Amino acid sequence: MATDRPTAGAPVDPVDDPVLNDIAIALFHLRRVWAKPDLMKRIRAQTSGGPGGRPLQLSNLMVVHAVAALSDCADGPEVTVGAVAERLEIDPSTASRLVGHAIDAGLVSRRPSPMDARRANLGLTDAGARVKQVAERFRLDYMRELMADWTPEERTEFARLLARFADAAVRSPMDPDGVGRIFEEAESE
Repeated sequence: MATDRPTAGAPVDPVDDPVLNDIAIALFHLRRVWAKPDLMKRIRAQTSGGPGGRPLQLSNLMVVHAVAALSDCADGPEVTVGAVAERLEIDPSTASRLVGHAIDAGLVSRRPSPMDARRANLGLTDAGARVKQVAERFRLDYMRELMADWTPEERTEFARLLARFADAAVRSPMDPDGVGRIFEEAESE
């Protein structure tokens, strides 16, 4: 999590940088909050009568937001499964499956592409547009609640720094081999 990566074999003591340690703990805690299995069960139970009679899934919301964002882009007139895969940073076959679920749920429509018969052009249905609108309102209300006692300046600075942090993480993702090295190094000591 540190901005300067330690050299191999150099032990790093969390006490050496308590601020980075606090950030790492906060990010870990946030991940645990959002990954709770009971949260997903409650969401599915509350959305069992979603559009198309199928329960809504978080993946449906991901696809809805991706299709909406891609539709709003001025770059091109088409939204394809490949573009959704790229936007969500997932494998095209996974994107195809998730788009299929969103279509089955009545949130996304698929039309033949006027530019290439091998591709489908995706768009939001009326139900998909409503789900997007409600999801955005819910998300913003939740953020307002969490930050109710923050000043406008604190919110602005947090937004700036969080966006900067996220951009840095996208440019330099964590090395997946690092997890294996954690255990190797711990065993050797």
